[in-house]
Amino acid sequence: MDDHTTDPSVAPPLGNPSGWQSAERRWEHATLRRAVEHGVRLFNDGAYHESHDCFEDEWYNYGSGSTESAFLHGMVQVAAGAYKHADFEDDTGMRSLFRTAIQYLHGVPDDFYGVGVAEIRATIRDARSDPGLVDDWQVTLDDERPPAYDTDYAYAATLD
Repeated sequence: MDDHTTDPSVAPPLGNPSGWQSAERRWEHATLRRAVEHGVRLFNDGAYHESHDCFEDEWYNYGSGSTESAFLHGMVQVAAGAYKHADFEDDTGMRSLFRTAIQYLHGVPDDFYGVGVAEIRATIRDARSDPGLVDDWQVTLDDERPPAYDTDYAYAATLD
C-alpha cells in the first residue's frame, strides 16, 4: 500500500467490495474510495464535469498498468462522455469516450471500491447505440444510487 493514499477517516463499506481489506479493516487506497464516493454522487446529480475532476485528480496517484489507474481512467472517460452528451449533445464524442472507457474498465472487478463496474460497462455499451440511456443514468455505489451533497461539490471545488 502507498502511504500517500492512506486516510483513516474514510469510512468502511456496507459490504466487502474489491479494495476493502477486511482483515485489516481498511481500504487499500482510502483516497481512491473518497474520490469514488464524491465522484459517483456528483455523477448521479448530473454534475459530470465535477465528477470527472474527482476521478482525474485521484488517477494521478497511480502508475499506468495498475487496476486503480485503469478504473480511474475509465471513470474519467465515462464522466466526460456523459458530459459530452448532456451538455453539448455531442453523441459522437460520447461514443468515442465510452469506447475507450470500455477498454480501460475491461478486467476491473465488478464491485471495485463499491462501484457497480459491471453495470457501467453494460450501460456504456448500450448507450453507444441508444444515447438516451445516459439521460437518467445513476451509478451504483454499495448497491445504492446515492445523490450528491453540498460536501461533494465542496470537495470538487478544492480540485481546481
